[in-house]
Amino acid sequence: MKLAYINIQFYLTLLIVIFFFESCKNESKIENLPYYNSADLTPNWYTEKQLDTLKLHKIATFQFTNQDGKTVSNETVKGKIYVANFFFTICPSICPTMTQNLFAVQKAFKDDNEVVMLSHSVMPTTDSIAQLKKYANRWKIDTKKWHLLTGKKEKIYALARQSYFAEKEIGLQKEKNEFLHTENVFLIDKKGYIRGVYNATLALDVENLINDIKVLKSFQ
Repeated sequence: MKLAYINIQFYLTLLIVIFFFESCKNESKIENLPYYNSADLTPNWYTEKQLDTLKLHKIATFQFTNQDGKTVSNETVKGKIYVANFFFTICPSICPTMTQNLFAVQKAFKDDNEVVMLSHSVMPTTDSIAQLKKYANRWKIDTKKWHLLTGKKEKIYALARQSYFAEKEIGLQKEKNEFLHTENVFLIDKKGYIRGVYNATLALDVENLINDIKVLKSFQ
């Protein structure tokens, strides 16, 4: 009798451990990548229950024109995972490095229609459609995958600073006409939430971006 009691206790304990482990696994599926909801770019992880009740920060609606003269908006990326950054074609410093590193993202997902790339010009008066097309040809950018965007400066800057927190908290304190320049690149999920922030001048960070896109694809 005593032996049977010990066996029952053992199996009950084992069932509790298995249940707890499975619960943790289910929670981790929700918390695979963080969410970014504020300009200090602090990562936050949430449970499924929290995601159902919290109002999280989303990228605002937008509408710009790409290197082919086509309109690109939030509807274009609806239901897609996308990567966003800010650049200008005559930038002599960080932009060429960013473009070169981000080319690895294009290569990694060249046949994946669920992954898109958006590069917004911070000098739209200079970066016309023709200029963006020239830049795309120079860097062998796939125009079906990677959109180089131009439009009204005030709208691009507002989107960058208020939606993407492109320059972190300092960006919100700047005047509207102050020049925007950042090496940050952002990973946005299918629902429009910011799920990753990376330094596009660093090849290792872009490699992390590629890996995180794969993680996100496995959960969405």
